[in-house]
Amino acid sequence: MIELKATDVKQWLYCPRVVYWTYVVPIEKHITPKMEYGADAHAVLSALERRRKLREYGLADGERRFHVTLRSERLGLVGKLDLLVVCRDGRHFPVEFKDTLRGVERNHMMQLGAYALLVEDTYGASVSEGAVYLIPRHRVQMVAITKQVKADVVEVLNAVRRMIAAEELPPPPERRGRCVDCEYQRFCGDRQ
Repeated sequence: MIELKATDVKQWLYCPRVVYWTYVVPIEKHITPKMEYGADAHAVLSALERRRKLREYGLADGERRFHVTLRSERLGLVGKLDLLVVCRDGRHFPVEFKDTLRGVERNHMMQLGAYALLVEDTYGASVSEGAVYLIPRHRVQMVAITKQVKADVVEVLNAVRRMIAAEELPPPPERRGRCVDCEYQRFCGDRQ
């Protein structure tokens, strides 16, 4: 089974061609200014997050674990979660940091769902909710991680593996604005 990354779930839903260029025709990414800014914002937020009150996540207590590497042999999936809060009552609460003004979109929610599955397989815990911290707004948005979300994540993983096996270039995203800052833009001849 091809080992995929949790970020592949997010990318597949944003633009499946990013996953194609990563696995089928691996090419070196062109790091965009937006990507550099996002990495810097994550680093600053990780430092500030250590002082944040857990009640913003609806939690009374917990141990914060930053940049947690997770792996599931069962799913053939790996990922590095921005923040995992482990509560005294045994709950595991995944948090992803996102540098977006648009709010939590489906691809973010599904990436968080992928991390929830990884947490479940790694720690034997059941995860039913998590959060996305929206960096520019300094706001936490809670996300329900339902059985349907988890099933949808598994379906995305299966779809990615089918695409890789077929070596077939997926169609471009319907929203052309997604191509503007894309690191693979120069390789998509139909999106110039």
